[in-house]
Amino acid sequence: MNDETDAVNQAIAGELRLMDPAVRSSAEGARLIDPEFVEVGASGRRYTYEETVAGLPDKPGSSAHGPRYEPSDIKGVLLAPGLVHLTFETVFDGRRARRSSLWRKRDEETGWRMYYHQGTPVPADSPRGE
Repeated sequence: MNDETDAVNQAIAGELRLMDPAVRSSAEGARLIDPEFVEVGASGRRYTYEETVAGLPDKPGSSAHGPRYEPSDIKGVLLAPGLVHLTFETVFDGRRARRSSLWRKRDEETGWRMYYHQGTPVPADSPRGE
C-alpha cells in the first residue's frame, strides 16, 4: 500500500469512528478532533473546537438508541503530506447531506485528526450524485 492510500484510509477510518455513537459520546471522539478544528454548519454558523468537543456527546448521532449516520461514496485525496480531503454523503434520520472534511496529521503520537468539516443539506427531491 502506498503512502497516499494509507493516509486516505486512515482519514476514512477516523471519519467512520466519529459517526459511531459510542465514540461520539466518549473521550475518544474529542481525541479525533484537531485543536484548531473549525466546522461550518448547514446554518452557516461557525463552530470552534471548544464548542464542538463540549457538545459532541449531545449532538445528533451520539445516542446508541437514536438515528445513526449512514455514510456513502466516501472518497479521499492526499492534498499534501499530513493533509487528506474527504468527500461523501450521509443519510441521517431520513435527511441527506453532502459532506467535506479535512484530516490533518501533525505527528505520530496524535495521529490523524479532523481539522475542518462542512455539511450541506441535500434537497429531498435531488437525485443521488447531483
